Amino acid sequence: MGNEELVSLAEYARLNGIDPATVRQRASRGAYRTARKIGRNWVIDKNEPHVDHRFKAGKGSNGNATD
Repeated sequence: MGNEELVSLAEYARLNGIDPATVRQRASRGAYRTARKIGRNWVIDKNEPHVDHRFKAGKGSNGNATD
């Protein structure tokens, strides 16, 4: 943790092309390993990977699609 580069959640969202509200929600739920609150502001390591665990619907993804 000594070489992390901390940025605001808004900057992290911009760098990763995601909604800042989503980043705030995930940070408050503990989804990011490096996110922490300093006073009233959230910061996160700008190199923290953003992992989207949602499944995309598509052929064969859930067995309901037909050939």
